[in-house]
Amino acid sequence: MIIKDFFTIEEFNDFIASNEATVVYFSTPECNVCKVLKPKLIEMLKEKFSLFSFAYFDCNTAKELSAQNSIFSVPTIIFYIQGKELFRKSRNINLSELEYELERPYSFIQ
Repeated sequence: MIIKDFFTIEEFNDFIASNEATVVYFSTPECNVCKVLKPKLIEMLKEKFSLFSFAYFDCNTAKELSAQNSIFSVPTIIFYIQGKELFRKSRNINLSELEYELERPYSFIQ
């Protein structure tokens, strides 16, 4: 699992293209829900979905990238498989439901 914390738009596009499966986490340092959710999500990915690479973006510093990806609320998590957006989750995210939703598409890339 690869974990990155910063990107330009070009680095973002390269990261998505160069990894089979990617999770992109958009947040802000002020978001308390984001602070609690991020480590739990990373742990779930490490344990059950280790092929996913993880990227974190601070929407305060990556405004152009946030706008390009239509991020209107935090946290927003976008899942990519083979460079294509699989789905995205925003605000109220249930990790159990998320795990269930990831199982089937993940089984195709193992």
